[in-house]
Amino acid sequence: MLKIAVVILNWNGEALLKKFLPSVTEFSKEADIYVADNASTDGSIDFVKKRYPHISIIQNSANGGYAKGYNDALPQVNADIFCLLNSDVEVTKDWLLPVLKEFEDNPLAAIVQPKILDFKNKTCFEYAGAAGGFIDKFGYPFCRGRIFNELEEDNGQYNDIKEIFWATGACLFIKKEVFGKLKGFDEDYFAHQEEIDLCWRAKNKGYKVFYVGNSEVYHVGGSTLSSMNPQKTFLNFRNSLYSLVKNLPSSKVVQIVLLRLVLDGLAGLFFIFQGRFKHFWAILRAHFSFYRNFSSMYQKRGKAYFTGDYYATKSIVWAYYINHVKIFNNLVKD
Repeated sequence: MLKIAVVILNWNGEALLKKFLPSVTEFSKEADIYVADNASTDGSIDFVKKRYPHISIIQNSANGGYAKGYNDALPQVNADIFCLLNSDVEVTKDWLLPVLKEFEDNPLAAIVQPKILDFKNKTCFEYAGAAGGFIDKFGYPFCRGRIFNELEEDNGQYNDIKEIFWATGACLFIKKEVFGKLKGFDEDYFAHQEEIDLCWRAKNKGYKVFYVGNSEVYHVGGSTLSSMNPQKTFLNFRNSLYSLVKNLPSSKVVQIVLLRLVLDGLAGLFFIFQGRFKHFWAILRAHFSFYRNFSSMYQKRGKAYFTGDYYATKSIVWAYYINHVKIFNNLVKD
């Protein structure tokens, strides 16, 4: 059997570790468990050392966010498969077995995610990942089970194994070999959508990403930055633009990015009409940051690109706001 390690990134998350480590330790007998600490100043590491002495601790020298935190920690982990698990996730009995089986049975599987349900409402999918991630033609992300803030109830409609475009960073399984070949996450992202970039880069190199629906976890969400935080708006808009520049085929990058900038402007106007002026300013800051860093992002482009259609629908904004499509299975590939 493949050797697996569950690696939980922590920053001042003592309360979360107290709440969610019990399920991880009880139901992860197949794995070694690590806590990778991003220079916490609370009592979280002392708590782990005292309560869970069998858990290995990796202490990073600084809080470099999700991307750098895992990049610093994972080279110190001995395993065939890394499970990058958020500290606010409750796992379930035998959750690892279907994922391990997929890796063992499917040599094309490089990255895998389980079903992500809402810890606060366990019959519904959770925002960050749901039943697997996709993007539209302009790089806006959405999921099976979640379009924008519309969350579907879990009625077994996604109890399958399916190739997806991106796997959630809340619970992402990746082969150690693949993570190394991709040189990990792009640390310029800091946090948010770095997993989309990682999966896109993987697909550009011929690897595949899968969703395994008979493995379930429950995610709280918003523990790092809530959806109402303008800094999250800034990171999501900027990092999505980064991914387009880095990963689109050369024949598409200029046209798609220019159209995307226009759409972002419309999103900014929408925030103004809602009175959410800090979010409007966050989009402006995201664009300024993108312009400053365009050259360095362009230089990160690889040589091989995903040859199939990278998007699941042309415009998720049009589908949701104009055609009122709120369920993934009702989307039309246009």
